[in-house]
Amino acid sequence: MLAFIFIERGNMNKGKFYITTAIVYTSGKPHIGNAYDPVLADAIARYKKEEGYEVFFMTGTDEHGQKIEEKAKEKNISPKQYVDNTAKIVKDTYDLLNIKYDRFIRTTDPDHVNACQKIFEKLYNQGDIYKGNYEGWYCTPCESFFTDSQLVDGKCPDCGREVYKAKEEAYFFKMSKYVDRLIEYYNSNDFIFPISKKNEMMNNFLLTGLKDLCVSRTSFTWGIKVPFDEKHVIYVWLDALMNYITGIGYDVDNEKENFKKFWPCDLHVIGKDIVRFHTIYWPIFLMALDLPLPKKVFGHPWLLSGTKMSKSLGNVLYPDELVNIFGVDGVRFYLLHEMPYETDGNVDLEYFTEKYNVDLANNLGNLVSRVHAMIKKYHSGKVEKLNDEVNNEVDSDLKKSILNYVNECKLSFEKLHVADAVDSAFDIFRRCNKYIDETTPWVICKNEEDANRLKTVMYNLVVGICIGAKLIYSFMPDTSKEILYMFNCEDIEFNDLDKFSIKKESFYINEKSKNLFDRKDINDVLEHFKKNN
Repeated sequence: MLAFIFIERGNMNKGKFYITTAIVYTSGKPHIGNAYDPVLADAIARYKKEEGYEVFFMTGTDEHGQKIEEKAKEKNISPKQYVDNTAKIVKDTYDLLNIKYDRFIRTTDPDHVNACQKIFEKLYNQGDIYKGNYEGWYCTPCESFFTDSQLVDGKCPDCGREVYKAKEEAYFFKMSKYVDRLIEYYNSNDFIFPISKKNEMMNNFLLTGLKDLCVSRTSFTWGIKVPFDEKHVIYVWLDALMNYITGIGYDVDNEKENFKKFWPCDLHVIGKDIVRFHTIYWPIFLMALDLPLPKKVFGHPWLLSGTKMSKSLGNVLYPDELVNIFGVDGVRFYLLHEMPYETDGNVDLEYFTEKYNVDLANNLGNLVSRVHAMIKKYHSGKVEKLNDEVNNEVDSDLKKSILNYVNECKLSFEKLHVADAVDSAFDIFRRCNKYIDETTPWVICKNEEDANRLKTVMYNLVVGICIGAKLIYSFMPDTSKEILYMFNCEDIEFNDLDKFSIKKESFYINEKSKNLFDRKDINDVLEHFKKNN
């Protein structure tokens, strides 16, 4: 482990930025598809911090519901024991992937439970919730009721699983009361991304009319009790969605300073399958509480393994298995680079290995090693900017290209086109490799008259590599730190990336401890997974 300090700098007066992931359901160990949500949100959170925002990043676990109760019964343990075990697995997975959240909320946390009970009572007292009876088709995995017309081939329209007929006493939320207000909000704000999801929600749900929503259950007991009617537990979606405000201090009686500071949420990062809950149910609940609505909801696509990952199909890959082979930043790179903005991505071990070898081991790792070695060999580790250097056309094009890639990366990030942002950042390293071929340092070094030219080439390469390294901090933080340490450029600032420069004009690089990325043999990779599955 390298002993160095990485200083995060920037203009720290841009205001607040509150970002969340969907809280993951504690039904089992998260697979690599589940990991995309927190890795994506972590990258965005890190980027906003680099820009100078005060960021609060929250993620966590959704721990109530019939499915949990049934799984705990199968294992002959209490539901609380079951969710404690699973929440630890989820948290350990996130920590493994270097996800730096500000709070990991659990819906069994006492502050969340208490706040939810107060919220339910407030909504009941003001007439938004009423008591009735429900009869319909229920999907246990999705914790959702459906009508006959909503079923697809007699099965759940969301997950395709079996449903069963359920009839029970329940409390209902008056969704129809807020439909017109929500339609108006849709029309006056761009808060759902991609835009196709906004059109889908408007046309398929809002304009066709919303039925009142069942918000309690009596057929199971594992949930937050309705405070004035304890045979009822609060419906999982009313419970789970509230985490976004309870986790930062919302309380019906006394809003905490943290809530006042960070709400409304700047960005909810969720999977495309739960857009409906976050862009219809959630804003309506907030309207009923008289709270501002979220600024953006990003319903990202799925990461597939041929098809949607499923244990029953045997196509599940787990983050820890991939990290064992490709490392943390190798996994983060693949997740962020291979997920398009709007269409589903795919995880395939052969393609994963190819991308790792081409982009990480070769374009980045080999570049860093070559330049580091050349500086040690030609100049005994010293990097020097010459005051009288003359930039030729090759140098000018390098600088122009790199600054263009920096700008493209930033623009893509702002539009949430994170895969494009990663590609633009790696274009910097590709351009540096091209610059080596154009300048041929191994030829220049043979002529003493070209000594200053060689110094200029080495200096330009260090600047280019370090600009790229700073830019990939959001995606690959450990790799970024390692590169900047190796070239003794930890003091490079994010807000200076629009200039082709580093602060120091004469300095020595640090020792290289190891290769950043060693090439992988696909046969070894496949053999590893065959042995462990």
